[in-house]
Amino acid sequence: MKIFVLKSKIHQARVTSKNINYTGSITIDKELMEKANLFPYEKVDIYDIDNGERLTTYVLEGKKGSGDIILNGAAARKVEIGDRIIIAAYTMIDTNEQFSPEVIILDQNNNITSG
Repeated sequence: MKIFVLKSKIHQARVTSKNINYTGSITIDKELMEKANLFPYEKVDIYDIDNGERLTTYVLEGKKGSGDIILNGAAARKVEIGDRIIIAAYTMIDTNEQFSPEVIILDQNNNITSG
């Protein structure tokens, strides 16, 4: 049997910008993507800690070391700059397979504090 499990998680990311006039997605600092094992165009769920909104989109690679967390397109209407969000990606595994997700926790400036 196969099940979906958490693959990657960026916890407490702060939204740094939003661009409603873009075709969609979330732009994430490349360094954060690498540390969390996220890939360009990978499907992710976004959970806004501050307002409870939930949405699904895909990842775009941002400038390495920028700290950028930018919601684009329709997703930009669901968040405010400064909101704390959780970015989560999932994968499918066999139930007998051992797996540990990559989880990073960020501070208020999107610096990694754990993970």
